[in-house]
Amino acid sequence: MNKNPLRVLVVDDEPDIRELLELTLIKMGLDVATAANVSDAKALLLREPFNLVLSDMRMPDGEGIEVVEFIAEQGLDIPSAIITAYGSTENAVKAMKAGAFDYLSKPISLAQLRTLVKSVLKVEGNGKPLSIERLVGDSPAMLEVRRMIDKLARSQAAVYISGESGTGKEQAARLIHEQSARAERPFVPVNCGAIPENLMESEFFGYRKGAFTGADSDRDGFFQQATGGTLFLDEVADLPLAMQVKLLRAIQEKKVRKLGSPQEEPVDARIICATHKDLAALVEAGQFRQDLYYRLNVLPLRMPPLRELRDDIPRFIGALLDRFATPENRPRLTPDAVKAMLAYNYPGNFRELENILERAIALAGEDKVDVADLQLTPCQPLDDSDSSPGYAGSEPLQAFLDRVEREAILKALDATRFNRTQAAKLLGLTFRSMRYRMDRLGIK
Repeated sequence: MNKNPLRVLVVDDEPDIRELLELTLIKMGLDVATAANVSDAKALLLREPFNLVLSDMRMPDGEGIEVVEFIAEQGLDIPSAIITAYGSTENAVKAMKAGAFDYLSKPISLAQLRTLVKSVLKVEGNGKPLSIERLVGDSPAMLEVRRMIDKLARSQAAVYISGESGTGKEQAARLIHEQSARAERPFVPVNCGAIPENLMESEFFGYRKGAFTGADSDRDGFFQQATGGTLFLDEVADLPLAMQVKLLRAIQEKKVRKLGSPQEEPVDARIICATHKDLAALVEAGQFRQDLYYRLNVLPLRMPPLRELRDDIPRFIGALLDRFATPENRPRLTPDAVKAMLAYNYPGNFRELENILERAIALAGEDKVDVADLQLTPCQPLDDSDSSPGYAGSEPLQAFLDRVEREAILKALDATRFNRTQAAKLLGLTFRSMRYRMDRLGIK
């Protein structure tokens, strides 16, 4: 432990959230104080020194933005961030205008929390990133991802990475960059959904001194920062139409003009973009420019959801257990907990898997983690009496998919007289995957 650890104030009215954040920050070597409301937070800020404040947005006696404003009013030089269950661009802008440097959405991603804290306080924390673990595995879908990344890294064309939230799209983009000829140059990630619309042009293209009030020096934008390297546009579907026009021109011309500058300057950045939304559908709806879509979607890469990587889940769990455990706290998963995790659907994918295990390990009272500690979202049980193959939305999607999968496996087993090896071949599965799917679906 450091002799003079950095101090963080956590403000949240939910005791479980306060405890989870406190334990996570303590494991990073930080000293933590907590407050359950705005009034208590203000009192602590007047009484004690802090290096960082993390505040919930909505509390019984006010909003977290009031805490941020109070810090500014008192002249306290303390960086602050807002944590909110109401994550939106509007709330992000309100928080930034009040003086916050960042915001996090609930359910809180502890990995994002650690990144935020490290960036502000320059602390190392206790865990290594999961970027490598996320993209290893023997599932056919993951083998295909790695094969595609190898091919994409050899090209200079734009890459469009699709996939659900939490499937590791940014990690794939980083691997493409690291394996490319641009690896020695910058990788610049941009969350397009977190930039207020009125700041987008200056953030992307930079500005000259005096271009607007507050522009007291020249500043490069994302394109200039990424020159020679890779510009990763995450959640590109959130770009407003006006910015899409400017982005298209920058990509086509390979030139940008800083705000306040009379001339354009050349830029050389490979574009990789990603979104969890359906860009093609947005084009059809007139919400995303078709010409920009074609410019971005030159080389597509789909990141599979965790439910398509069932064979690799034990490996991911093992890597995360090693990552989150400490010499003083190394809980084991009970057999029932392991079974529950292998059967779970993970709608939040890798990010949810990380959160489940880190939360369970942090809050486990003994040396083991049981099913209750995982706090998994319950799924509706399958209804075998309904054999209709069409999905009408009357049951959870995963329940429907499980039912269809069960029927396909049973038909293959029947066709091969219950020879599991032959049935696996018929379905295009490995024997290991076939065995796991049968166990998960209760097929004997």
